[in-house]
Amino acid sequence: MQFSSILGQIHIKNHLLQSASTGRTPHAQLFVGPEGSGTLAMAIAYAQYLLCNNEGFENTNGHESCNLKFQNLGHPDLHFVYPTVSTEEVKSKPKSIDFLADWRAFVLKNPYGSLTDWYTFLGVQNKQGEIRVDDAQEILKSLALKSYEGGFKIMIVWMADKLNTAAANKLLKLLEEPPEKTLFILITENEESILSTIRSRCQAIHFNGIPEAELCKALIESHQLDSKMAQNLAHQAQGNYNKALHLLHQDADELVFEEWFVVWVRAAFKAKGNAAAIQDLISWSEQIAQLGREKQKKFLQFCIEMFRQALLLNYQANSLVYLEPKVEKFKLENFAPFIHGNNIQPIFDELSEAMYHIERNGNAKIILTDLSIQLTRLIHKK
Repeated sequence: MQFSSILGQIHIKNHLLQSASTGRTPHAQLFVGPEGSGTLAMAIAYAQYLLCNNEGFENTNGHESCNLKFQNLGHPDLHFVYPTVSTEEVKSKPKSIDFLADWRAFVLKNPYGSLTDWYTFLGVQNKQGEIRVDDAQEILKSLALKSYEGGFKIMIVWMADKLNTAAANKLLKLLEEPPEKTLFILITENEESILSTIRSRCQAIHFNGIPEAELCKALIESHQLDSKMAQNLAHQAQGNYNKALHLLHQDADELVFEEWFVVWVRAAFKAKGNAAAIQDLISWSEQIAQLGREKQKKFLQFCIEMFRQALLLNYQANSLVYLEPKVEKFKLENFAPFIHGNNIQPIFDELSEAMYHIERNGNAKIILTDLSIQLTRLIHKK
């Protein structure tokens, strides 16, 4: 993968190239960035640069056979660990190596893909994955061997915040006493969820969202869009190239999320002193509770953004409003006056708490019903 093909992040590319050229490559690095910012793509390009002794942003002029191996991510000194779940094929104790062919196909298709995209690719949207102690044991085995080509051995840990406690402790020991010529690249969207003892042993590199102009240019050049459509998608994507691709391909999630949100807030408006509308909220909670937990969390995150956009519109920050709901007879400008400084923080707190409990396997129906009742109270707050 070429550095030049990764959108934006010029300062990070320069930093990585400079550290490699001076021989000052830290043995453990933590790439922190929001979804769609290119953390995984950058890690792979960096690994290719180091393993193949390449040059410059084009990542070429090194060992030709080595670069060929990267075309299918098949280099023997490049290792990956990522969250996994049990499936029909792997019924118990799943680990990354069991899904290696799927992983390579997923990354080659879209290196900007999200954790939800990965679960969708595996067909297990109703489960939450993690990185288990068996994965950490595989890391130990892989790194105990000599490198195939005599250089670095590189371990990329994608979504490192999904390490369970046993795996994190075993990885910590490796980071404290790394094998010779070993490089760890941990990737996360949520730095605070990683053990502080692991974070302290890594050099953190923080990625920003991709500038709107870069997204627009990429959509025009790679997908032959006209400039107006590309600008509209880039504005809605908010620095997330993966989201821009989903919007381009009319991802069904966004529209169905809008529909669920509108049904929810309409029922909340009606519910004050209306027993029938309370039943609508309970029915809504039952419907959302049937989804997989990852999709529930993604939907609640979408709700947070909808409320935020309404608040911005209410306070005339129109230039920051990018959502354009497509649900019939629902206009954000009509909804906006009900979201203001007196209720936005409690609404945000309730949604965040619901996500917290869902992530920890709470009863989704109870959590969502309670959230709905709280929304009924907050949305009428003056």
